[in-house]
Amino acid sequence: MEKALLALADGTVFEGTALGYRGETSGEVVFNTAMTGYQEILTDPSYKGQIVVMTSSHIGNYGISSKDCESSGPWVEGFIVREASSTASNWRSDESFVNYMVRHKIVGIEGIDVRALTRHLRDHGSQPGVISHVNVDAEKLVEQARQLPTIVGRDLVSKVTCAKPYQWTEGTGEWPTEISSDQSNDGKGPTDRCKVVVFDFGVKLNILRRLVDVGCDVDVVPASTSAEVVKSLEPDGVLLSNGPGDPEAVPFAVHAVQNLIGWRPIFGICLGHQILGLALGMRSHKLKFGHHGANHPVIDLRSGKVEITSQNHNFSIGPPDLGKSGDDDLHVFQSQWGRVHMSHRSLNDGCCEGLVGLDVPIMSTQYHPEASPGPHDSAYMFRQFLNLLGNTHA
Repeated sequence: MEKALLALADGTVFEGTALGYRGETSGEVVFNTAMTGYQEILTDPSYKGQIVVMTSSHIGNYGISSKDCESSGPWVEGFIVREASSTASNWRSDESFVNYMVRHKIVGIEGIDVRALTRHLRDHGSQPGVISHVNVDAEKLVEQARQLPTIVGRDLVSKVTCAKPYQWTEGTGEWPTEISSDQSNDGKGPTDRCKVVVFDFGVKLNILRRLVDVGCDVDVVPASTSAEVVKSLEPDGVLLSNGPGDPEAVPFAVHAVQNLIGWRPIFGICLGHQILGLALGMRSHKLKFGHHGANHPVIDLRSGKVEITSQNHNFSIGPPDLGKSGDDDLHVFQSQWGRVHMSHRSLNDGCCEGLVGLDVPIMSTQYHPEASPGPHDSAYMFRQFLNLLGNTHA
C-alpha cells in the first residue's frame, strides 16, 4: 500500500496509506462525529474548502447510492478515515465508496488514528492541512500547510451556488419523514400551495425536498440574486440555505436579506441563519473546532424540549451575551425591525442555534432540520415555516 501523509499547520504529522485519487490536496481540517452519512457529507456544498475527518472507525461499508447525493457531486477537499471498506453490502448501492472517491478525484488518507487526530483538533482547533500521496517530505508539507489561507474572510459561497435560477419539484419520495407531528404545529398552513424562493448559498437537496413535502412550489436562485429580483418573483416566503465558510465574506447576501426582512416570511438554515443574524445587526465569530456531526443536543428555550440535531458549521452568530445567561429575558435582541428572540441554544457550548422574530416574520436554525444524515427530531421546522407563511398568506 502506498504511503501518504497528513500534515497540519501546527507541525503535527500523521502517516497513513493512500486512499482514493492519487495526488495531493489541502484545506481546513475538521472532524465529523456522525457514524453514517459519509456520502451526504461528501456531497454537502457546506464542506467546500475543508478536509473532513470521520471519527467512526469504518467508512464505506454500505457503498454509494446515487439517490442519496446532496448535490451534483462531491465538494470536500479531502477525506480522512480509519479504515475504508472496498466492498459495499447494500442492495441500493451503485458503486463502492473507494471507487466513488477515485472517480471524483477525491484525495484521501486512511490507516491513521482518527480519534487521536480528533482530540488534537479539539485541543488545538481546526486548522489548515495537506494530504499528499506524491510528496512524503513531512517538513515541506507542514510548510505548505502553514502557507494556506484560513476560511475566515473567504467567499466560498460563490464557488458552490447555482449558475442560474431553476425550479425544484421532487419530494422525499420513497423515504418520507413525518414532519407535522410536533406539538408546535398549529395547523394554520395556507389553503393554497405556497411559493418559496430559495437562496442557493450551497443548498442541500434534502432542504428542497422537505419544502416540496409540505406543499411548497420552489424556485431556487443564485446567491448573488438581488432583493428586487426576488420580489419580482412574488413568492410567499424566502428560505436562506446552508453553505460554506464565513458569513461575513458574503456581504452581498446580507444586503439582499436586509431588503427582504419584513416583506415576506424568511427561514434561514445554517449559513442562512448566520446571514440572517448579520442582516439583523448581530455579529459572527469563528468557533474553535466547529460543530460537525449528527448527535448535537439543542434545547428549545421556549418549551424546554431537547432535540438531537445534525450540524455542520464553523461560525456562530449573536450579540456578545447571547447564549451565556440562563435568564431568557437576555435572549431578546432589539433589531431595527423589532425584537428577535434566541429560540434555541446548544447544550454543548451555549451557541445560538435558532432565532425567531417577535415583531417580524422570521425564523432560523443553525442546525439542519432536513437532517441528512442525522435524526429527524427537527423536521417539524418546515411545517412551522409553512405555518408562518399561512399566517401572512394573502
